[in-house]
Amino acid sequence: MLAAAAVCPHPPLLVPEIAAGAAAEAEPLRRACLAAVRAVLDASADELVVVGTGPNPGSARPGAWGTFAGFGVPVTVALCPDGQSPDGDPELPLSISVGVWLLRRAGYTGRIRARALTERATPAEATALGERLAAYPVRTALLVMGDGSARRGEQSPGYTDPRGIAFDDAVAEALRAGDPGALRGLDPELARDLWAAGRAPWQVLAGAAGTGPVKADLLYYEAPYGVGYFAATWLPEQVTGLPEQVTGLPERVIGLPE
Repeated sequence: MLAAAAVCPHPPLLVPEIAAGAAAEAEPLRRACLAAVRAVLDASADELVVVGTGPNPGSARPGAWGTFAGFGVPVTVALCPDGQSPDGDPELPLSISVGVWLLRRAGYTGRIRARALTERATPAEATALGERLAAYPVRTALLVMGDGSARRGEQSPGYTDPRGIAFDDAVAEALRAGDPGALRGLDPELARDLWAAGRAPWQVLAGAAGTGPVKADLLYYEAPYGVGYFAATWLPEQVTGLPEQVTGLPERVIGLPE
């Protein structure tokens, strides 16, 4: 069963060693992501799964690890618990590596599972994966990693597409409302046009949530580097013993109309 889910983006600048002089600028996003992750950890799930995009779909090996060496820093992350050594060559894609980094930064020391999809996964494939993850016979928490459009304006990596901001606004509203149907309905062709890498992982979340009510909280929505970033939590309402709200964050959702 789905115990809890968090949504976070995966810019490498979340890692302070990479951000360097921009570390303070990235702090509001980093703080929101860590708050979302800690809310999920409070669910005390039996399985913790990071979902992201990468070149090769499927489950990562238990000993798999990733590195941020390509960004100029000797920071590594691993799926195995503290005290165990990863093995093989680094293979975790960026999206999952950032997710694992967030979990470790939040203080989690246990085993992590990881599932990757390609950005060309169909909505049906993504939602079916979510349904399978939620069907595990143990309490399962998801950390869903995905960026919004990178074509929001002249400062965006993909320059300007007038549809980019509207697409991200719709995603933010779906995350805020706890609306899996809206996430299922995201158009994969449009998402590719807009360089929105999170479309397939968000549809995994939609599949995992099913039709049951969730307590949704959108903690962050902004585009500080020209890319739409979201941090959110979805907590199934039947789950008890969870905090009523995440504290220490602005009451007003950033970047959305009142």
